[in-house]
Amino acid sequence: MSTTSVLRNLTPNWFASVMGTGIVSSAAMSLPLRSAGLRMFATGVWALAALLLIVLTAATVAHWRRHPRVARGHHLDPVMAHFYGAPPMALMTVGAGTLLAGPQVIGPRAAVAVDWALWSAGTVAGLVTAVAIPYLQFTRHESVDPRSAFGGWLMAVVPPMVSASTGAMLVPHTPAGQPRLTMILVCYAMFGISLLASLVVISMIWARLVHHEIGPARMVPTLWIVLGPLGQSITAANLLGGVASTALPAPYAEAMAAFAVLYGVPVWGFTLLWAALAAAVTIRTARRHLPFSLTWWSFTFPVGTVVTGTSGLALHTGAALFRVSAVALYAALVVAWAVVAARTARGSIRGTLFAAAPRPLPAGV
Repeated sequence: MSTTSVLRNLTPNWFASVMGTGIVSSAAMSLPLRSAGLRMFATGVWALAALLLIVLTAATVAHWRRHPRVARGHHLDPVMAHFYGAPPMALMTVGAGTLLAGPQVIGPRAAVAVDWALWSAGTVAGLVTAVAIPYLQFTRHESVDPRSAFGGWLMAVVPPMVSASTGAMLVPHTPAGQPRLTMILVCYAMFGISLLASLVVISMIWARLVHHEIGPARMVPTLWIVLGPLGQSITAANLLGGVASTALPAPYAEAMAAFAVLYGVPVWGFTLLWAALAAAVTIRTARRHLPFSLTWWSFTFPVGTVVTGTSGLALHTGAALFRVSAVALYAALVVAWAVVAARTARGSIRGTLFAAAPRPLPAGV
């Protein structure tokens, strides 16, 4: 397939591959176990995610320059528009990996500087997406009805939650006093933005599944996206709770640390419930036919957020339940990532993922 065709058919959901690859590195660094081999693996995957981000960013710029009409049309597509949330999350995922796995490669100061740059750009873009895409959905998108709700609707509103969790890692690198206090309060505010918006969307997805059929097979992997805001919120609560004492007065610092567990454990339970339901539906669909598409990356990043959230609970509770669960979930994540990455590479080389530039999902069921 020609370079022109590839660039013409490039879509925002390709950045999900950066998210899914980057979370494999970050999740490895968060596990309640340490080994030289695991760190080496995490560093290699982080480097791969960074390379993917650079290539896709360059390709996206070329896409906008050579095919501006096609590029401008993505935001009016009631399906594709939501995947504008992927680029901001890709930026912040690579940034977090740089802070966790990058210091030994580029040095601590450079790692912090890169993370600040990627976090800032991703946060601004993510907040714009969280406002602009729902606004377009309310006012411009056509053919949207209750049967259209799917996991992809979460992509536009989850970025602020990613900002909250990855921003927590930058709190210790923020100047003490008002700057640090502002940073942690902004992160908690973004936690709330994404959490409440996600709960609305998740309720709509549940209602669609109850009142209507599962839908096309290509839609099924997006059920796993629901794990994203759930796992990321547990991660954010634990990371913010862990650094609260460096910025907040004593009464609130202890409260935020306690909130990490009081919030995280019940939500972790619901996360497992949804994972079981999504797995059952996925297996049922796979027995019939589950065609490969970029939606398969939904099996990676959302699961990775559950790993980081579980690791956070293991750290704050000391419970063996969470330590064992984090390792088991990470093993499943690595297997899923390896399969999806291999299928994506093969589809890219053959050109099948670019040929018709299909929508990742149908507009309705």
